[in-house]
Amino acid sequence: MELTFAPPRTSDAAAGPHPYAVRITPTEHPDAVTVPEGNLTVTPFTEVRAELVPPTVKGRFRGRPRLAVDNLGNTRVTASVAGGDMGDHLGYEFRPGSVQIEPGRAAFVDTTLRPRQIIWFGSKEQRPYTLNVQRSGAVPLSVDGTFVQRGFLPRWLATALSLGLAFGIAFVMIWLAYKPQVSSGAREKLVEAGSTALPGPSVSAPSAPKADASAAPLPEPQAPSVPAPPPAGAASPGGSSTSGGGGASGGGGGSGGSGGVKPAPPVPGAVIIGKASDRCVDITGAQNGKGKDGTPLQLWDCAGSANQKWVFKSDGTVRALGLCMDVAWGSKDDGAVIQVANCSGNPAQQWVLSEYGDLVNPQANKCIDAKDNGTGNGTKLQLWTCSGTPNQKWRAQ
Repeated sequence: MELTFAPPRTSDAAAGPHPYAVRITPTEHPDAVTVPEGNLTVTPFTEVRAELVPPTVKGRFRGRPRLAVDNLGNTRVTASVAGGDMGDHLGYEFRPGSVQIEPGRAAFVDTTLRPRQIIWFGSKEQRPYTLNVQRSGAVPLSVDGTFVQRGFLPRWLATALSLGLAFGIAFVMIWLAYKPQVSSGAREKLVEAGSTALPGPSVSAPSAPKADASAAPLPEPQAPSVPAPPPAGAASPGGSSTSGGGGASGGGGGSGGSGGVKPAPPVPGAVIIGKASDRCVDITGAQNGKGKDGTPLQLWDCAGSANQKWVFKSDGTVRALGLCMDVAWGSKDDGAVIQVANCSGNPAQQWVLSEYGDLVNPQANKCIDAKDNGTGNGTKLQLWTCSGTPNQKWRAQ
């Protein structure tokens, strides 16, 4: 007897082994039932669809469409999103940067589009763009959309402002050219009235008394003299040298030093130091304190800077500069790049630092490893099968 199975090509037929049984009941002896069992292995297949909601967005400074990614296959899919357009007119931000989608489920990625140049005056312009859903070992899935960029001020308002400015300048010029000459005769009449009404002086004013020549002027008070400071190195009258005074002034300087520049507060977090290299886990090229999604990690001399300070969160993530330590593409393979990415809490961003010094990703059950047993500055970090070697041992302090 030949059995034929036809599992549907849907997410309901999950990839992997499925046990089955066949019940055989003899016609002549119904009690002699036999139930042979077997396993049917359904092979995995992937099918991903993506859609922009809405496909056209409008705005002056930004647009915010959502990208819906559907997993129609029967196995889990890990994907990331990237954007591009002709002429590089737009900038792209994605939250989250990468997603893991279970079979038959969908994930949404919030996208922010920002025009690189603002249209201050004029009509709106259409900016077509493309979002690519990227998966490891598969051709990127492209989704097209349109961002309609509006002008900051409408064209009619710019015309009205120009006309108003032209009329204002013309009015000022006409006023200056034909300004009427207006004069007042009030002051002249007042002078004439004063000259006829006021009587002339008949008695001369008495002269001021003359000062007595014999009276000597009073002496001016003199300010008390201040003794000059003794020269450097000379002894004071009390017998003590100026070095004692220097000590006193030093105390005063110490009290005055509290008003100086305050030291910068320490960066929160701990450095992660490799046992073999005695160097710290470092975000490449982030010495300015700004991290970037997708930047790989490396070994570097410990400096205590923000790109070497890591915070172990209660949700299992390890964070620095607002980003999370991450396995690129959510891979479980040896050699996968260790990087930082936007925090999403997915299994590729979960880490456990064991009491033996192993920094393990539970999803892959593998350790962070210094590539090729390197110990020098710039050595990259990767995911590798845990072997207990010194290049896989770490401590946080």
